[in-house]
Amino acid sequence: MRKNLILGLALSSALAIGSFAVMAQGAPGPGGPGGWGHHGGHHGMMDLHKLNLTDAQKASIKQIMKSSFEQNKSQRQALRQQHEAFEAMSPTDAGYQSAAASLAQAEGAATTARVQQMASIRAQIYNVLTPAQQSQLAAQKAQAQARRQQWQQFKAQQKAAAGSSSNGQ
Repeated sequence: MRKNLILGLALSSALAIGSFAVMAQGAPGPGGPGGWGHHGGHHGMMDLHKLNLTDAQKASIKQIMKSSFEQNKSQRQALRQQHEAFEAMSPTDAGYQSAAASLAQAEGAATTARVQQMASIRAQIYNVLTPAQQSQLAAQKAQAQARRQQWQQFKAQQKAAAGSSSNGQ
């Protein structure tokens, strides 16, 4: 199960990075035709296709994504190999605990690298945009935040209403 979780996390990271490129090309991304759905965008880069990107901008963003993916390929492969080696071990094997600690440390480093990579990607893509597109992106982000707040308020009201009706019984 742990191996499936790890593979799932790795695949979702790869899909998230790949979806940036898909979105930049104007194709539907996760969450439907709008790109990232109602969650306000992955790492803040939502609905790039709504920005009327030029072909040159699309090509630049695609190159940013491709190069970022390639840069971290060896790190992902090394982490996958470390996972496989750990999963092949039995809890009774000598060095099992140290292998677990080493894997945990590698996971932490990979998470740090992934967050930094996504910040770098976001900054690079942002720099490809014109000032007008940057403003439009900021407005989209603000609208998404407002929708999230409305949704949270709605959920809180529903929870309160459900709680008060169950208390009256």
